[in-house]
Amino acid sequence: MGIDAHVHSAGLLFAGQAASAFSIALLRERGLDASAHRSRKMTRDLLLGADLVLGMAREHVREAVVLASEAWPRTFTLKELVRRGAMVGPRQPGETPAQWLAAASAGRSAAELMGSSEADDVADPIGQSQGAYERMVAEVEDHVDRLVGLLWAVERERARA
Repeated sequence: MGIDAHVHSAGLLFAGQAASAFSIALLRERGLDASAHRSRKMTRDLLLGADLVLGMAREHVREAVVLASEAWPRTFTLKELVRRGAMVGPRQPGETPAQWLAAASAGRSAAELMGSSEADDVADPIGQSQGAYERMVAEVEDHVDRLVGLLWAVERERARA
């Protein structure tokens, strides 16, 4: 599709941890090698340099906004952004990703970040069975596919032409 993107991973817990064996195996099945991946802690600089910040749970978004309040308009849980993006509709020709994200962010309230929500949070499978990892990966894949369809529909159509 020709999208120029740089993706980084960071979290709330310890830096330097290897991915779980289940994660490595599931990613390998999808043609991705995560064997050398090591966790890193989310930082203010990383957040400020990001065009889009996606968390798997509200907790991640809360912590990101505490570290860098300026990132709030472009910081969502994956599920929240897909839900809000579906209401906004696909990005239109001439609309930048930043403009689309601003539309998706319109009307949000920090109070929405309180607690946890099945509507917003992807369940963390750490310490659970391989089946829990498989369910999480399927859920993330579905939401990422939907997000790509919303945010990069313009490029997808251009590539087809």
